[in-house]
Amino acid sequence: MELHITGDPAADKLLSDDAFALLTGMLLDQQVTMESAFAGPEKIRTRIGSMDPAAIARYAPQEFVEVFKERPAVHRFPGSMAGRVQALAETVHSDWNGDATAIWTQGDPDGPEVLRRLKALPGFGEQKAKIFLALLGKQCGLQAKGWREAAGHYGQKGAFLSVADIVDPESLSKVRSSKQAAKAAAKAAKTGGT
Repeated sequence: MELHITGDPAADKLLSDDAFALLTGMLLDQQVTMESAFAGPEKIRTRIGSMDPAAIARYAPQEFVEVFKERPAVHRFPGSMAGRVQALAETVHSDWNGDATAIWTQGDPDGPEVLRRLKALPGFGEQKAKIFLALLGKQCGLQAKGWREAAGHYGQKGAFLSVADIVDPESLSKVRSSKQAAKAAAKAAKTGGT
């Protein structure tokens, strides 16, 4: 698999090669651009020398916050997001023997089971878990039975709804447009269409 999410070849290579980095990018994908969120793991790796879940989990929490604050910042909310990344690293280390891919491969799980496992991770709610499941299925070769259905509308073919659908600048533009349209529709519904 070769992902093209951030526009930065080094960051995209890390996401393509390291499942925990990809999982971390998904975790960071809130209240920042997708490119910035998914570039975060490369910033972490460059600054601490590793994306190993055990190394991140062991890092002194306040020092890890400083890693996030270093310019350019890993995330606009360094304190809370550094804590979430460490909680995710601890879970992957302790529950999955440090192997993020085990979340979607161990025991040959079906799509609904992979979704359940993702939702059990710190920082992964329903929507984030469905988007990540769609990313695994659409771009990372996941063959789990029923993954498209479990991912909901994010799993649909030809949908440009999330990071799962970004393969080049054109698809990024389509995803941005669909997100803007969804935000406008939500705002209109909230204000009664005015």
